[in-house]
Amino acid sequence: MGYILELRKQVGHRPLIMTCAGVLLLNEKRELLLQKRADNGLWGYPGGSMELGDSFEDCARREVQEETGLICGNLEHFMNVSGEEVHYVYPNGDEIYAAEEIFLCRKFSGQIICQQEEVEKLCFFRMDELPSKEQINPNNYPAIERLRRMMDENCTTGKGNFTEGRRKDC
Repeated sequence: MGYILELRKQVGHRPLIMTCAGVLLLNEKRELLLQKRADNGLWGYPGGSMELGDSFEDCARREVQEETGLICGNLEHFMNVSGEEVHYVYPNGDEIYAAEEIFLCRKFSGQIICQQEEVEKLCFFRMDELPSKEQINPNNYPAIERLRRMMDENCTTGKGNFTEGRRKDC
């Protein structure tokens, strides 16, 4: 987060447009990896802000490895988010409007290692056992909810992007 920290020295807590990347990691059981943030105690997916020269994919891969210890395989574009729904004020008063590309990753390797500075805990959640909306970082909620709805619809209709590895109990 060097670039943003440098900007913050210049502008203080004023609102910034933060270009970010995030990753929804699904294991073979179709469970979603979420991290409990150390700064606000809320759950969200791994991700963070871009550094100068980063592509969205570079940023996504780096942030996942830094925050979870995992190495992403193929990253699939999932969605972009921006605007008021991803406006956020951090506990320290820093204010951002995120412009984020979110990826889906179904294959990854490595051992889960929790980054102590930013992450309190890492857990895989079944889609029907996700934390409540109030327990999810507000700027991560739109993507998590969209994934939940899409997987729910896939279980109901058998159609969609989630038939690969579909559980028998869907």
